[in-house]
Amino acid sequence: MHGQLFTEFVRLLVWLGLLGLIFIPLERLFPLRKAPLLRPKFGNDLAYYFLNGLLPRLILIVPLSALAWAARHFHTISLSGSWAVSLPWRERLLLIMLVAEVGGYWGHRLSHEVPWLWRFHAVHHSAPHIDWLVNSRAHPFDMAFGRFAALVPVYLIGLAQPSDSSPDLLPMLYTVIATSWSFFVHANVNWRLGWLEQVIATPAFHHWHHCNDDERYINKNYATFLPLIDRIFGSHYLPSQRWPRSYGLPVAEDGKLEKACVTS
Repeated sequence: MHGQLFTEFVRLLVWLGLLGLIFIPLERLFPLRKAPLLRPKFGNDLAYYFLNGLLPRLILIVPLSALAWAARHFHTISLSGSWAVSLPWRERLLLIMLVAEVGGYWGHRLSHEVPWLWRFHAVHHSAPHIDWLVNSRAHPFDMAFGRFAALVPVYLIGLAQPSDSSPDLLPMLYTVIATSWSFFVHANVNWRLGWLEQVIATPAFHHWHHCNDDERYINKNYATFLPLIDRIFGSHYLPSQRWPRSYGLPVAEDGKLEKACVTS
């Protein structure tokens, strides 16, 4: 047990080093807003990084195992799964990413619109400054719920093919890709990517998700990769030139942070 925890800690430490080597220079060279390297709450977010590298996986063991069992044993749920088995792994991965994008969108949106879920998700939105490490600032339950919502439709329609002896590696690969992209879209960089922003989620797209400028701009841009999903469901907002002026949770008249940003 201790050996496994040590291995996981080393894995997280290596990933942190790689992420730092990528994003720290980028944020120094192309900052949207200048901030010291050891900005306020840096240590807090660093602790979240390690906590959320371990706990969500433990939280998901039981529900994902139950979901995999259901997909494996109830062919009527997974549409037999035979159609997916014959696909090349690259095509199946692309389909997993597309289906998970829709599931993840609705999981994320519900985390804003359901007050009970927002209590957990508000931890992530509490950051008044956005950079790559803020991606880790999240309640472990919130992070686990988001991953579960993304993977539910993947298993139910048979795109994941776990066997009795081994897991399907493609959902795991999707999780790695999605997590890596989440660090990128939180980055404190001033890049605007023109027409590409209509195709793929970028820092500008996600910074507006964290916007605290005005009620008209909150609860937007839930997608992980594809802004098209937000366009389809009416939650897209991305002006061509402007960036948000402020981030974080709404502040009430008494100066305390609001407990929710849910809008009707």
